[in-house]
Amino acid sequence: MKKTLVLGASLKPDRYANIAIHKLRENNHQVVAIGMKQGVVNDVSITTEKELFEGVDTVTLYLSAMRQEAYYEYILSLHPKRVIFNPGTENPSFYTILQTHKIPYEIACTLVLLSTNQY
Repeated sequence: MKKTLVLGASLKPDRYANIAIHKLRENNHQVVAIGMKQGVVNDVSITTEKELFEGVDTVTLYLSAMRQEAYYEYILSLHPKRVIFNPGTENPSFYTILQTHKIPYEIACTLVLLSTNQY
């Protein structure tokens, strides 16, 4: 299964990033997570550091466009096969950067992609 980085992970159960971690694990995806606070969601440890995770297939964003800027270089360094911009994270400036680096992106909802077997 695809290794996914949830960027903008949350310990709060009502947040979509938190729900996405649960759904990704239910679908047997390997998950790593970065958030503002350390902790554990399901069986996934959330770190606050930009760790160089190996083999990241997908980065799914749960950060506003303004907050994403601090992660541009980091995301590029992971060489993901795709980046998913969940609702509210749309960022045309970052789309251009990803295109320049030949990294595909989707403006989609991770939860919908999982529930429709399109992930």
